[in-house]
Amino acid sequence: MKQKVQIGLCGLGTVGSGVVQILQDHQEQIRYKLGCEVEVAKVLVKNKEKKREYIKDDSILTTEAADITDNPEIDIVVEVMGGMEDTYQLLERSIRNRKHIVTANKDLMAEQGEKLFALSQEYDTDIYYEASVAGGIPILRSLSDGLASDKIEKVMGIVNGTTNFILTKMTDENLSFETVLKEAQELGFAEADPTSDVEGLDAARKMTLLANLAFKMPVAYSDVQVAGITSISKEDIEFAGKLGYIVKLIGIAAIDEGKVEVSVEPTLLPEAHPLAQVKNEFNAVYVYGHAVGETMFYGPGAGGLPTATAVVSDLMEVIKNIRLGVSGKAYVQPQYKTALKDNTEKHAKYFIRVEAEDQTGAFHAVTNVFAGQNVSFAKILQLPHSKSKTAEVVMVTHKHSKQQIENSIQQLEQLSVVKRVISCYRVDGED
Repeated sequence: MKQKVQIGLCGLGTVGSGVVQILQDHQEQIRYKLGCEVEVAKVLVKNKEKKREYIKDDSILTTEAADITDNPEIDIVVEVMGGMEDTYQLLERSIRNRKHIVTANKDLMAEQGEKLFALSQEYDTDIYYEASVAGGIPILRSLSDGLASDKIEKVMGIVNGTTNFILTKMTDENLSFETVLKEAQELGFAEADPTSDVEGLDAARKMTLLANLAFKMPVAYSDVQVAGITSISKEDIEFAGKLGYIVKLIGIAAIDEGKVEVSVEPTLLPEAHPLAQVKNEFNAVYVYGHAVGETMFYGPGAGGLPTATAVVSDLMEVIKNIRLGVSGKAYVQPQYKTALKDNTEKHAKYFIRVEAEDQTGAFHAVTNVFAGQNVSFAKILQLPHSKSKTAEVVMVTHKHSKQQIENSIQQLEQLSVVKRVISCYRVDGED
């Protein structure tokens, strides 16, 4: 039985440095739990000359991937450097050399994960990827282990800290999207190019991984319906508040009668809903199980040490498997073939804002459009503009199909009394 497990670490940025720090600071606890030593044998970096706080021996640094992938002494490759094509090649070669993989790479796992899993089965190796979804929140292990006996019906959550920070500031301080985005960039919560976050792409990749695991069904990243937060205005948030809602970017994965829908979109939640109270850069995932009911997992969705904690926990799980002789047995093949709902099968409530002429018959014309699609309303506000001859009609529908709502919007846009359809967002979290 191995007395020392050697690690090849790819990437030494914020998360990679956190991994090294945790392995050093918690080494006695880790050794006690595992019954063996864990040593970082090689670290792949771009610049060997840069000073590294937690690296005591510079000789373990390398700029050559082969020093890790082809090193027979290395048992596990920990990948926290990001990237796609080159990173895939690195992990593929590592698996072919019978090395186990721990990764925090959501992009790679969402788009290439199935190929890597198939390869790992061929070579009896493990792939763990907890840190790729919600930083320090152990949601993947909760789904695969803690809730393994239950039938998961729905997973919804805030899985992107940048957008949650922006929407929190917009809501609490009545600020515009542009103003808060600039502040988020200055504070380091948003990248210089924030597209992946604010357009919902980052969250969509995470929801892909959650849907695959929750429903035991292959769901591709391209199957996710995605809408970002760039169109959300102060007025949207204000009207939502008047109706008792808070606006969040919510990822939703739900299964009904064997068919799945996965989306990431601005969503109105009742003020009392637990997810509505998740603020700033924090993440939370709400899970609906047939037996357990509703559970919520909350915590930091990013950051060096929280994410590194998930990475090291995965690392310890891989080592336990090595010592027990059960490597390569953790992955479970999808149980069901992909079955996706179409728009006639996706049902939700919707918040809709329309600017119309403030004249006799305009409101009737607007409501007639919805009546023609058999769409009914739970709430309606009509507010005249003080500086123009138009009025805003704000509506929350009952639960209807996405197709009915899309048909209604298309017909509204053709009405002469309608100046514009300002916004249309999903409403969730209530009966």
